[in-house]
Amino acid sequence: MIASLDERIRTLLRRVPAPGMGVENSSRHTNLGDRAFRGATFLFTFMIVVLSGIMVYQMIDGSTLSLREFGLGFVTSQIWDPVQEKFGALPFVYGTVVSSLVALILAIPLSLGVAVFLAELAPRWLERILSFMVELLAAIPSIVYGLWGMFVMVPWIRETIEPPLSEHLGFLPIFEGAPYGFGMLAAGLILTVMIVPIIASISRDALKSVPRAQREAAYALGATRWETITLVVKYARSGIFGATLLGLGRALGETMAVTMVIGNRPIISASLFDPGYTMASVLANEFTEATTELYLHALIEIALLLFTITIIVNMLARLLMWTMSRTISQGGRA
Repeated sequence: MIASLDERIRTLLRRVPAPGMGVENSSRHTNLGDRAFRGATFLFTFMIVVLSGIMVYQMIDGSTLSLREFGLGFVTSQIWDPVQEKFGALPFVYGTVVSSLVALILAIPLSLGVAVFLAELAPRWLERILSFMVELLAAIPSIVYGLWGMFVMVPWIRETIEPPLSEHLGFLPIFEGAPYGFGMLAAGLILTVMIVPIIASISRDALKSVPRAQREAAYALGATRWETITLVVKYARSGIFGATLLGLGRALGETMAVTMVIGNRPIISASLFDPGYTMASVLANEFTEATTELYLHALIEIALLLFTITIIVNMLARLLMWTMSRTISQGGRA
């Protein structure tokens, strides 16, 4: 019986791998999986870069006639005449910039107020409800905003907002003209409604990411609640600015909602009451009507210009968000 037990022990010992053998095989297997996962993620990332490069190449290739014909004058010219094949993008750049700036001027204080209330003042249960509603606004399709703007907002602007502005502030160039309803002011307001959820939600996250120790230190030094909130906002200013740039990127590229309320006239006017045009709107309206090759190439060059501006704005936003995260992490370690 002892002999049979000894044999069993030896048999089991033979089946046990040598010291370090199992760990090495497991390590090799794990490293192989890690390398495969790293290679797959790198491939996916590289595909995004390649896709962006292909888009840029196709837009440059598709706008060669316009680039050769007009050069830099394409950006500075105000003439847009498809009949005579004279094309200039300045009215569209102007409309895009002005409508986006109007939206930012109106959206920044509103978004910051919403973010501060949700991050610093609202009870926990109310914060969850309101945060969900704010994020829900960001998910509404732009065509729905456009229909609401056309049938609800534009009549309200024409009958309620523009007449008193024209009566009391008509001496200012930005409030001159007849109250059409459709125009730069309507485009700025619809963009405000669309970018407030984006700026507010990201700013709220930036405020909530500020270490609690900063607030406690401010209260310990005798700061009031208002002074503490001011310090928190100052500490998260990079994140708030990054959120603002992300909202600006959304405003620059918005198409359908703006197209439905801006009036779609390629002019440059100081008055917010007058109609205008944006780069995204002219692409949506006239791309299917481009009957000549030069006309089509001019529209593609506008798309290239809009793509470049949007990429630059989003890169700046990401850089500022990274700066904020690094500042907060260093503050937490300190």
